[in-house]
Amino acid sequence: MAKRLSVIVSQGASSNPAKRQLEEDVITGLMFAPAIDVTVVPNLYDLKPDSTGMLALKGIGGDLVICSWMFERAAHWILDRNQISGKVGTTLLKNAEDDFDEEEEEEEVEDSAKSKPRVIERRTVPNRRIYCLDFKISNAAPTYIDEVLRIQKELGVSMVSLGLGAPRTSPSNEQTQRFESPTNTTALARNGNGLADFTNGILLDDVSGESAAGVVNRIDDESARRWYPVIDYSRCTNCLECIDFCLFGVYGIDKIDTILVEQPDNCRKGCPACSRVCPENAIIFPQHKTPAIAGSAEVGVSLKIDLSQLFGAPEQGKSAAEIAAIERDEQLIMAGRQAVGTAVLEKRQPEKFRPAQRDELDDLVDQLDELDI
Repeated sequence: MAKRLSVIVSQGASSNPAKRQLEEDVITGLMFAPAIDVTVVPNLYDLKPDSTGMLALKGIGGDLVICSWMFERAAHWILDRNQISGKVGTTLLKNAEDDFDEEEEEEEVEDSAKSKPRVIERRTVPNRRIYCLDFKISNAAPTYIDEVLRIQKELGVSMVSLGLGAPRTSPSNEQTQRFESPTNTTALARNGNGLADFTNGILLDDVSGESAAGVVNRIDDESARRWYPVIDYSRCTNCLECIDFCLFGVYGIDKIDTILVEQPDNCRKGCPACSRVCPENAIIFPQHKTPAIAGSAEVGVSLKIDLSQLFGAPEQGKSAAEIAAIERDEQLIMAGRQAVGTAVLEKRQPEKFRPAQRDELDDLVDQLDELDI
């Protein structure tokens, strides 16, 4: 039996008209493609584990594609924390922030992995692919529709095998308008979801589940805006620095002593401090304005660069760890608690706070500064 491909469209947290239009254009385009089921949910990051939207996603089996307004890493690991797991599917769409030397990155990851086992290596990953498409890459709907069709072909969901000929191209504007506002009197009524109950002039009930197109499931969920960390277990080494650093009870450990986000809603809104102290850049805040914190792939697990600058340091001349301590202490004070500074970090990472020993080069630089050349 030929399989169908599930596509999830995660709507943006805001009601920006341009974003909504792009989402709807992608949904409409995929309705004309056979063997594709589309599920539309509110912002994935805001959904709670027991929400209607998340429960619906947990019920989807097999390979899936998710389109969201988040970086690929962020979307993948949000699904994972909700027990929707799978292997990372390779997409040809790349965000500008992820445009780095992939060969150099792979070498960094490989070298680091030899000395630091990752949590993902101890886990059993289901034999299915999850492809994450970032709506921030392009404002053109065909970009995403074509990529979904490419993935569909890659996975072997062949239109020819379904007896439907070659894959359909995206509908033209004229076709879309006629679909939305039919002029003939015999047009079928539209259902409660605002979708016509037909595909290419055929009632959905009259065609098999294998070849039917236009299957769109819209899920309403009154989810409030949320802010919490998401762990990328392909980078996490379970060093537990985050659980020591965060003093709001966000993190915990499971039965096999692996770090997890246990109380996500304890996190202080807008505070990304724990992501700055993570040695492997494994902690993601999907809604943060700085790409490295929001889940961009630009920072590899052992990349030797100034993380404080990459993470959008608000204080000049301070390290990422010192900035994190300042951000965390601000939240402690707002909560009526006492600031603790870098005490925990100094205990865990003494080498980062130990004054560097001077050498002849330092003396030479000081002499040149004094000359004021």
